Amino acid sequence: MEKAAANSKHSRLESFLSNPRKAIWTLGLPVMMGMAVQTLYSIVDMLFVARISVNAIAALGFNLPLFWLAMGISFGLGTGVTAVIARFIGSKDHKSAENVAEHGLLIGLIIGGVFSAIGLIFGKHILLMLGTPEHLMGDALAYFHVISGGFVFMITGIFLRSIFSGEGDTKTPVKIQIISTIVNIILDPILIFGFDMGVAGAAWATLASMLVSVIMYSRVILFKKLTLLQLDFRVFSYNFRFIKDIFRIGIPSSVSMIIMSMGGALFNWILVHYSSDVVAGYQIAGRLDQIFFLPIMAIAGSLVTLVGMFYGAQRFDLITRVIKDGLRYGIMIGVGSGFVFYFIAPYAFKIFTDDPIVNEVAVSIIRTFAPFYWLIAIGMISGRALQGLGTGIPSLVITAIRVALVSGPLAYYFAVVLDKPYQWVWYASIIAIFVAGSTSITWLVVRVRKVKKQVSLDAISDLSS
Repeated sequence: MEKAAANSKHSRLESFLSNPRKAIWTLGLPVMMGMAVQTLYSIVDMLFVARISVNAIAALGFNLPLFWLAMGISFGLGTGVTAVIARFIGSKDHKSAENVAEHGLLIGLIIGGVFSAIGLIFGKHILLMLGTPEHLMGDALAYFHVISGGFVFMITGIFLRSIFSGEGDTKTPVKIQIISTIVNIILDPILIFGFDMGVAGAAWATLASMLVSVIMYSRVILFKKLTLLQLDFRVFSYNFRFIKDIFRIGIPSSVSMIIMSMGGALFNWILVHYSSDVVAGYQIAGRLDQIFFLPIMAIAGSLVTLVGMFYGAQRFDLITRVIKDGLRYGIMIGVGSGFVFYFIAPYAFKIFTDDPIVNEVAVSIIRTFAPFYWLIAIGMISGRALQGLGTGIPSLVITAIRVALVSGPLAYYFAVVLDKPYQWVWYASIIAIFVAGSTSITWLVVRVRKVKKQVSLDAISDLSS
């Protein structure tokens, strides 16, 4: 079985090397399908929660920064696992790739356990620190206590999925994600309304889907051993260099996710300055935005794997080609989806609520951001390509500039100091998008040139020796 897996691994690598443009979609389409299912769940989940009350939507809004914080740290370090595994596969070092995967799984279990413990012990204090109003605290805390217990499953699942991505298998995670999402959608109405659990029912449904996901991943990768990388903890060998490489790439990305999570909490705090309805509109608008992010995140995610593999294989020509193709696809999708979303926005949000203020807020967000989707795509794809090249610092710096130095302070200044209408909060984010997009593409160009120069020097050194 191990020999067959190795042969399959090598044939997959050769396929990517021979047709990198096709490889973007070979890796990206399954990811996009899985994310589409996840987005469907997110929309359905919001539909059910919206049937409880507008306050229930707002209460979930104060949970999301915490949820995204846990996911952000996990996805950041998971990206480090993916990039390091992909590089070893590109250089055909199978054993090292397996060892990195084992290190990644252990990191996920430890981080997941820590997050669950902190959430269960300090949940109310954390929500108070985030500025959750008293009239929303009951629902917010009921949701958070349940979700906190599931952090260990969610985070472990993310690291398991990162292992699959590193070896170039994006289809298996999609199958698992589809099944777990179906479980979530089925349980939502049963627990929320059938058992009259309210927002806590939505949290229990999510926790159940996380558990199902981890069980299925574990069955495939640890027990049936159907993956290309054969993990065997009986012969596990600790290697600090692998931990260092994972954290070197992943920590900056994780910190950038933390900054975004804090930015989301700040925006909730600023928007509740207007009303809970504005917070609810902000949350609902995010559900339509997710549809745009589906293909962009799929392309960006595929570049981490492909750029990492090509970097390991020392194929600079393919690195350049696949980055250009990824950016081209992203810009086209950004322009097209922005045009469509701008016109459908007034009709899309009526499926969530008939509250005129909530709908007005949601429409104003989409119509402000839609013309700039293409620039958001450039920033996201450039950042992920840089991670594939083995550097996570740019994503941290760019996120810090966008959230901590531009959008956050400007939004506060417009809304609280100048007492401008809530639309000015969106204008602050648009300014930040321009700054982040131009910075990220410039950094990518400089980094690619540096890699090209290094590859040329290595080639000259090899010829000399």
